[in-house]
Parts: sequence; C-alpha cells; structure tokens
Amino acid sequence: MEDLEEMEEDAGLGNGGLGRLAACFLDSMATQGLAAYGYGIRYEYGIFNQKIKDGWQVEEADDWLRYGNPWEKARPEYMLPVHFYGRVEKTDEGSKWVDTQVVLAMPYDTPIPGYMNNTVNTMRLWSARAPNDFNLKDFNVGDYIQAVLDRNLAENISRVLYPNDNCFEGKELRLKQEYFVVAATLQDVIRRFKTSKKNSSNPLSFDSFPDKVAMQLNDTHPAMAIPELMRIFVDIEKLDWDMAWDLTKRTFAYTNHTVLPEALERWPVELMETLLPRHLEIIYQINQNHLDCIASLFPDDMDRIRHMSLIEEDGGKRVNMAHLCIVGSHAVNGVAEIHSNIIKTDIFRDFSELEPEKFQNKTNGITPRRWLLLCNPGLADLIAEAIGEDYVKDLSQLQKLNELVDGDTFIRDISKIKQDNKLKFAQYLEKEYKVKINPSSLFDVHVKRIHEYKRQLLNCLHVITLYNRIKKTPSAPFVPRTVIIGGKAAPGYHMAKMIIKLITSVGEVVNNDPVVGSKLKVLYLENYRVSLAEKVIPATDLSEQISTAGTEASGTGNMKFMLNGALTIGTMDGANVEMAEEAGEENLFIFGMRVEDVAQLDAEGYDAMKYYKALPELKQVIDQIKSGFFSPRQPDIFKDVMDMLFKHDRFKVFADFEDYVKCQERVSLLYQDQKEWTKMVIKNIAASGKFSSDRTIKDYATEIWGVEPTDLKIPPPSEPREALEETLRAMKKN
Repeated sequence: MEDLEEMEEDAGLGNGGLGRLAACFLDSMATQGLAAYGYGIRYEYGIFNQKIKDGWQVEEADDWLRYGNPWEKARPEYMLPVHFYGRVEKTDEGSKWVDTQVVLAMPYDTPIPGYMNNTVNTMRLWSARAPNDFNLKDFNVGDYIQAVLDRNLAENISRVLYPNDNCFEGKELRLKQEYFVVAATLQDVIRRFKTSKKNSSNPLSFDSFPDKVAMQLNDTHPAMAIPELMRIFVDIEKLDWDMAWDLTKRTFAYTNHTVLPEALERWPVELMETLLPRHLEIIYQINQNHLDCIASLFPDDMDRIRHMSLIEEDGGKRVNMAHLCIVGSHAVNGVAEIHSNIIKTDIFRDFSELEPEKFQNKTNGITPRRWLLLCNPGLADLIAEAIGEDYVKDLSQLQKLNELVDGDTFIRDISKIKQDNKLKFAQYLEKEYKVKINPSSLFDVHVKRIHEYKRQLLNCLHVITLYNRIKKTPSAPFVPRTVIIGGKAAPGYHMAKMIIKLITSVGEVVNNDPVVGSKLKVLYLENYRVSLAEKVIPATDLSEQISTAGTEASGTGNMKFMLNGALTIGTMDGANVEMAEEAGEENLFIFGMRVEDVAQLDAEGYDAMKYYKALPELKQVIDQIKSGFFSPRQPDIFKDVMDMLFKHDRFKVFADFEDYVKCQERVSLLYQDQKEWTKMVIKNIAASGKFSSDRTIKDYATEIWGVEPTDLKIPPPSEPREALEETLRAMKKN
C-alpha cells in the first residue's frame, strides 16, 4: 500500500500556505458537517518540480495529470460559458456586454469526505475549453486548420499555475484566470440557488440569497467576484443597484493573507478596460458611491479620499483589489491576532476607522487528520492510548497530555517515536542524497517558500557560524546538528535563487570538511511539497520560524511542527505569538525584535554596517562569503546578496543575528538533556489544540457565515429510510 501511495502525484495546485490552507479547510468543513464547496482552477500544470543542479534551482513542468487522476469526475453537463473582451452597449433596458469572446468552463468534481461522519462535500475545479465554433464563425477566411490550432489560446487559461508566492505579477493571462474561476463559480452558485427555489409558488426573488449563500474570498485573487455578482444582479436579473449592492456585500467576506506591499494586487485600468469593460464600469460606480460616502464624512480630507479609493492614480491608473474586497464584503479578517491588528492599525487603518465592526481575526489552523494521523501514526496512536480517540475531532483535548508530562514511561514513549521517525527519514535522505546522516543529531529544519522575509539567510549565517566554531576548536564539545533547508523560489525571483545557491554552496564545504565530520551536516531538500512535508515534519526536532516580526501573516508549517513534537525557534510573528501564548513563552525559543522594535529601527534608519563592525562572528561569516570561501571558482558570485544585506535589507537580517545565535545556544544546551527536552515537547503538543482548522472553521461558520457546525452522522444509504428521517427530525430539533 505504501508503494502505491508513493506513486501518486501531488496535486500541487497552489503555491505555499494559501493553497494548503484551503485543503485543510475543505477537510474541516466536511468533518464539521457543513454544506460547503471549494472552487478553483484545474491547472494542467501545477507548481513546478524543483531540481537542484550544480547548487542552482532548475524548474521542470509538473505534468501531474500524465497518468490521469482517478479521484476526479468530469461533469460536462454543468459546463458554463465565460465571456472576455467585447464592449458595453447602453440600451433602454440597461447596460449590455456584447461582442465578447467565449471560453467554456468544464467542471471536474473531487469528493471531500469528512472524518468518520458520512459527509462528503465537493471540490469543483474548472478547466478551460474552447467552444466548437471557436475562431470559425468570426474569422473564417478558409484557414480551418489554423482556427482549430488556435483553440489552444482559449484553453491556455487553465494550463499553468503562476508560481509566485507573496508577489504580484500583473499579466493578462493571470487576470483571465482570476475572472474565469469567478464567472464560472457564480453561475454555478446562482443556478443552484434558483433550483432550490424552483418548487416555490412565489416568483423568484433574490432577497434570501445572502441567507442561503456565503462566499469567502481567499485573498484578493477572486476579487472580481464582487463586480461579477453585481453585473449578474443588475444587468441580467434586473435588480436595482442599491438592492444588488446590499445583497452582494452580505454575500461576500474577505480574508487577507499578506501585508507585503509587493504581494497586493493592483490591476492596470487599461488591461481591465480591454478584458472586462463592463466590470471596470461597475468598479468605477462602486468607487464613486464609496468616495461620496467618505467625502460626506470627511469633507476636507483629500488625502483620506485618495488613500481609500479603489483606483490608484500615481504611476498609471490601477484597481486596488484589496480595497475592492473590503468595500464589497461584510467581514474582513486577518489570519493571526498580530496580523489582524496590523491590518486594522496600519495597512487598512482608514477602512477600519470607518467600519471597525467589519474587521475580525480568524487564526489559521491545520487538519489533524493529515498532519498527525496520516503522517505520524506512531504519535497519533500513542496519544489515543493516553487520552482516547476523541481528540481527532476535538484537538483541544490534547491538553489532557499535561497530566503526563512528568511520567517517565510517557516521556520515553514520545522520545522513542521521534527517534523512529528520525531513523526512517535519515534512511530516506541517505537513499535520495547519498549522504550519511547521524540520526541522534539534532534535526534542525527550515522548510517553506524561499523569500527574503522568511530569512533563510539568517539560518545560513548561523550554520556558517557553527562551522567556524567547530574549525576554531575541533576538540570542544559540540551538539551534533543536521540542518535541513528546503523550499521553492519563484522562477523570476533572482535573490531567492541566489539564497538557494548560497545554502547549497555552504553545504558543499561543510559536508566535505573532515574536521567537521558528523558534527554538522547541511542538506538542501529538493522539491519540497506536501508529500515531502509529511515525511520531514514528524522527524524534526527544531522548527525554524524566523521571519522578521510583522511580515508573516500567520504561517501554518509552524503549527504542523508543534503538533508533531518539534520545538520552535522563532520570532514574535504570525501565529508564533499565539503558540507562545498557548504553550508558555518559556516553552518556545523566542528571539529577536518585536513589531515595535522593527518600527523603531525603521524610524531611526537601519544601518547594517553597525552590526557588521560590532559582531566579530558576523563579520567573519560575511567576509568568508565575500571572499569566495564558499565559491572558490566564482569568488564574487554572491555580490548581489552582500549588496542587499548591506544596502537595502528590508528584513534586517543582521539586526537579529546576535540574539538568534544566542538562542540557538540555548537550543543545543537543552537538547543535551533529552528528558527535559521531551518534557518541553509534550507541553507543546498539549498546547497545539487551538491550531486545528476545525476550530478555525467553527469560528468562520458562526461569526462570518452564519451557520452552525453539526456532528450528526448521516446514515449510510444501506440503512433503512426511517434512520434518515430520524436524523432529519433531530436536525430540525437542533
């Protein structure tokens, strides 16, 4: 069975945390018995496969459908048209969007089973198909062959996932993808709403639409749903504007997932005017009403009006999609407490002052089914023996493990499971990477997308520091470490690719130095993805969560490590703050600047040179990189990285270096006392209950969507009809 599982391709249809979060949410919604759908695009090629060649990242296409996908079912009977381009015609009946190009959206359904409750929800992914008359009716100059070949142009919409994480790329194809998923989904939702109303004797009314339908916008990527629903209500269903706007706002809610300015979507007006002319008109009208409202409240505050407009004027007119989402939704949330506060007091401050009740927090979570039961059965079984099996659906029950924190047997059992997982992973690494791993070494793991704000560079500088300490006094006692770094860099992100090259170059030197031997190993984990995360996370001792305070919205890898018995070294950023709150700050290795310190340093002006001159170990490390110690054949290969660190490091790597290194010394010290280390591990596992996506989804359901989770088990079809009626009666009673 394991061999068969290994053969199955990952459905890599997202970039990093955002896509994986959606998958956890689908699992939790089904397990909570919610009638929920996940909508997205069925990309033919998902996130690229990463190869490391000569220390550099090389991308290969992810042909995940090559051998077919047995879990999906095509539903051609629900195929829908999606329109692009064209022009707007003003008629007595209102606006008409005409002369458009049509692409068909073919749905593929994947079942999403809840955990042990007989609920099965649907994930519906859309694939683009050209209509049969594509390019034939309009441009038929006899080139039939070319017209058929040009069908590819339409079908390219669902060809490939854009591989940028936390970075906006304003390409026409990307905007087409965003509108494609939105237009198909809204037609589907409205069709289902109308079907539910079919048997009613009353004429069709949309008054109850927001009571029957809730739509959560996963970041701004589906923001075009707001003008699209307005277009359907006003142009097609002939509702008046104010009624349509009220229904639209009550239907949508928006989740913000990042505060990095380069990640916020800002679409050029001229592109939207060409591709979606009617939607641009609707956005202008929404903006006009919005700005009229602000002007009436703050008549002389032109700055505020400019800041809050959906249209940015400086450097070419652009539509600010986050502003569109805030104005067009009844609820806006961040994904960890610190992030939700930053949204309210900083990036969307003007909006939260206007409508404070609109802004909420929903701290992210992970599904314990995949991230404990499936990936770490040994630990899951041990916990079940200790506290029963109910924790799988109610992760807060892990608190009961606190009673066992001093039990020698339990400490030994937890330690043994971690050791087994490490042995298994070490064997995997030796097979894949041909390196000998010391399984009793501390497994120090940093796996996530490669980005300057996530500070893989800081980790790299620490590794070189450890190397230098071993070289200086080879006979001194040293806690052996295996440092594992992995993750993909966006193909166009030069600095991220240089960071990978630096890490692999350091690994070359460290791993082949006989003085170092088995004390320190540095591995770059190729092609990090969900199936590899399931292997590495259960084997990890130390989880690296070291982003600059105020940059990581939440993080979810941090939660997966915590649940699987790793200790966290991290900054007070994202959900780390709440992890420290739950487990006690003394049970995490917290270091570095807080958000306030970063703000103060920005005000003073960050001077990297100051740290370089003041910290001899930092200076040594930087001088080695600069001089080509790790790249003797190309001594100046890392010049761009050095220039960035000294001249324009937005994420202040040097500022946290000293505290990070000291904190890592505390890690090594504790690791020498395996009993005390394991006690801290148990306290962390016991405190991880809050970070179940079941809790997150309950909060969305009750506080945003206005629905209640249910643990009622639907009787299987084989059971008699009476059982089903009994269930329905119970549901009515509830």
